[in-house]
Amino acid sequence: MRYFLVCVLVIVLSSCSSFLGKEFTSVSITPIFEDSLSIRAIAPVNEDRLWFAANAGIVGLIDHGTPKLASIKYGDSLLHFRSVAVTNEAAFVLSIGNPGVLYKILFDNREATNITTVYTEEGEKVFYDAMAFWNDKEGIAMGDPTSNCLSIIITRDGGTTWKKLPCDILPPTEPGEAAFAASNSNIALYGDKVWIVTGGKRARVFHSADKGRSWEVYSTPILQGKAMTGIYTVDFYDENTGVIFGGDWERKEFNEGNKAITRDGGKTWSLLSNGSGPGYRSSVRFVPGTEGTAMVAVGSPGISYSRDQGESWIELSNQGFYAIEFVNDSTAFASGRNKIAKLIFSE
Repeated sequence: MRYFLVCVLVIVLSSCSSFLGKEFTSVSITPIFEDSLSIRAIAPVNEDRLWFAANAGIVGLIDHGTPKLASIKYGDSLLHFRSVAVTNEAAFVLSIGNPGVLYKILFDNREATNITTVYTEEGEKVFYDAMAFWNDKEGIAMGDPTSNCLSIIITRDGGTTWKKLPCDILPPTEPGEAAFAASNSNIALYGDKVWIVTGGKRARVFHSADKGRSWEVYSTPILQGKAMTGIYTVDFYDENTGVIFGGDWERKEFNEGNKAITRDGGKTWSLLSNGSGPGYRSSVRFVPGTEGTAMVAVGSPGISYSRDQGESWIELSNQGFYAIEFVNDSTAFASGRNKIAKLIFSE
């Protein structure tokens, strides 16, 4: 019996140990681009190359430390970009307000070869927030409601054409429910699945298991009810394990009801470290290679890290960023006000 109990204890301790991710204790932050821009959307290609989209009509590729910039106008207006996505053949940038304009940028190795307008939408309520691709052919972008549902456009031909989903196949939004163009991370993809998060008067998760052909919506315990409350970012490690983060932009230090986890694909959510850990954050990502145990969240107040699926947190830096994207288990890029930086996490 004693031997049996020892074996059980060893198994339990081993399981607990495997649940914990890398124990990062510090992060080195190296600026790779600085300019008078607000940069809320980044799409790394690898450790040396990164696409980004910013305000003032600026779209850029940083290649081994060298920035290559383009200024895009729509008529006489400089567009504001907060969404970017990259496939093997093209980069895509999507502007926010009226008009919403989506561009496809073809590139040959390290040089852009052609830029084409592939979608335009005009209207007083047009406001697009995020974009992502399942693969080289199929992609999705989302925005605030223009009628009684989210604005969702989908491509199935590599971004050459995009179609807006009709409201009769989408769950209706509620008055005051929208999204935040804070970090291009309102969308999470895994396999054929997609999750889209909202905020404002309601903080919910819209889900499709078949690349946008059918939809359902789930409630969350995230803080909601005011214009700047709700979910700002979502990430899924696999088809079951996901995390949402946000809070109250007007009370960034408030750390109740601002982070939650699901282990059933988004159907139900449980608050994480409620009343402790970081307050408002605009971008959260699972650390690659940690089996969904480690995550990093960034926002204007700083960089926060958890190795136990959000149960406890440490603050690695008070440098503020809007968005973070990992390229491997210790390297990420982050963007913010006037800057893009490479982040190296160390144990």
